[in-house]
Amino acid sequence: MISSDVIRGYNDTIILYLLLEEPSYGYEISKQIRTLSDEMYIIKETTLYSAFSRLETNGYIESFYGDETNGKRRTYYRITSAGRKYYEEKCNEWEITKQVVEKFIKQS
Repeated sequence: MISSDVIRGYNDTIILYLLLEEPSYGYEISKQIRTLSDEMYIIKETTLYSAFSRLETNGYIESFYGDETNGKRRTYYRITSAGRKYYEEKCNEWEITKQVVEKFIKQS
């Protein structure tokens, strides 16, 4: 398992990545994070929903209600064009971060 402190700055990037192809909702995004990380990162529900709130406030995602004919109405999220631009910026930032941190990782 990875420490949530280590990955905190990249929760937005992870969420935006998962919204690049199609809109989704909280539980599904949480499940995808768990699966794609081979269960090395399990995002807390409070962390996920505070990220949704922050991303929406900043105009990077927008929420809407799905048409749930069988069951509870879900809130879905979709990435905006500003969100796509922000995602690209965060990916570039990650490349630089990786280069810097690798300077301090001792390979054995």
